[in-house]
Amino acid sequence: MQLVGPSPLTFDTLYIGGGTPSVLDPTAVEHVIAAALQQFKVRSDAELTIEVNPGTVTLEEFGRYRRCGVNRLNIGIQSFNDNNLNFLGRIHSGKEALTSVDWARRAGFENIGLDLIYGLPGQEPSHWQSDLEQAVRINPEHLSCYILTRESGTPLDHQVKSGRVSMPSGDRLKELFEMTVGFLSTHGYRHYEVSNFARLAEHDERRWESRHNSKYWSLAPYIGLGPSAHSFSNWQRSWNHKSVARYIDSLQRNRLPVADSEALTTEQMVMEVIYLGFRTANGIDLIDFKDRFGMDFLTTYHEIITDFQAQKLLNVSQTRCALTTKGMVLLDSITEAFTSLEIS
Repeated sequence: MQLVGPSPLTFDTLYIGGGTPSVLDPTAVEHVIAAALQQFKVRSDAELTIEVNPGTVTLEEFGRYRRCGVNRLNIGIQSFNDNNLNFLGRIHSGKEALTSVDWARRAGFENIGLDLIYGLPGQEPSHWQSDLEQAVRINPEHLSCYILTRESGTPLDHQVKSGRVSMPSGDRLKELFEMTVGFLSTHGYRHYEVSNFARLAEHDERRWESRHNSKYWSLAPYIGLGPSAHSFSNWQRSWNHKSVARYIDSLQRNRLPVADSEALTTEQMVMEVIYLGFRTANGIDLIDFKDRFGMDFLTTYHEIITDFQAQKLLNVSQTRCALTTKGMVLLDSITEAFTSLEIS
């Protein structure tokens, strides 16, 4: 933070996550937060989130987080089913997952998000619905529901290649996704981004969307600190060393631990705006798009838009172009159709 130096930006979110920061002693977390608040201009009403995993945090530690300014938690539940948790290599049980949420409430947290994973090998819709039912029973303010991804070189990848594990078909994933959207919508959650749902409260004026994550989807500037962290501002992106050893070595030499950087071209920015916009329920802001790039979105992509509208994959108005729920299932292929078109 000291090497980054003062920033002209005013920040309204601080997010401690990516990994499991709750394995740190709370004193270390307190020091990081205090340093950030001292180094940067952070609004008094900022959203301050920390990621925690059940089994790595106690009731007392939840209380310490709350006292040092954390006002939002993201808890990596993943599943309430012990078999699923064992398959995912998690150290906690379903019972401990419930206990962690109870402790968070007792510590005074009023803004809690839960991460859940679906699309596991052999997972039936009824099994996933059980996780969703348990989640809504404990009434979190936010739910992130992610499809299990198979990354190259991981143990899951080796299991699939060896034939020991079979991943769900595309049709099954589509079924699970649409079931998720339908179930949570009928239980008071707004589907505001492809994987994210925020609780709607009739008499509650607060909004429970993740303010921090929404910054990424709207291409707001941000500073990333730590190994592998990315920063973005004024069409410039940089990223820190992935290697912890190289990261520490740079700091010991009093150098910013930046591995590389790039200046995004107009074409790259158009791709970013399209991909990130289509991730959200609000879709692409057509007025903002024209202001940014001097192009009319509906005119530039007329043929593609007409085709996807006919398939009921897009909703279009005078100011917005957004994917339908059916379209969100095909996010990657739809985005590719737009971004593969050469623009002049």
